[in-house]
Amino acid sequence: MHRSRHTGHDGGMTDTGTRGTPARALYRRWIDDLWNGPADAAALRRVAESLVTDGFVGHWPDRDVRGRAELADLVAQTKTMFSGHLAFTVEIPPFTEGDLVAARWTGTGTSPAGDVSHFWGNDILRLSGTRFAEYWVASVQA
Repeated sequence: MHRSRHTGHDGGMTDTGTRGTPARALYRRWIDDLWNGPADAAALRRVAESLVTDGFVGHWPDRDVRGRAELADLVAQTKTMFSGHLAFTVEIPPFTEGDLVAARWTGTGTSPAGDVSHFWGNDILRLSGTRFAEYWVASVQA
């Protein structure tokens, strides 16, 4: 198994996770199955059931989202804004510290009118058992 570590800004060692750990795999599913997954809310709810807890809270800069259904609805809304195409790519693979998982991604979306948008962001998610219980995102559009 591969384990990498780096020295944090305070000089302490930060665990960047083990290749294939459940937390890293869960984050890949967060991107691949949820954000790059189906467009309809019903299918997204089924995906969300396997990824987040009942009491999930997602913190976006402009609002909080509570529960699986609200998460699925928000993702479905986002996908309708880019009905031509929406895809996310993990730029910096997830790393972990305790019950937290963090990663950096890029996204590209094409509006129904054909306009292409590029954006990127950083995710931090808190695990509870085998699912995510809380989410913070910071993103910018180019």
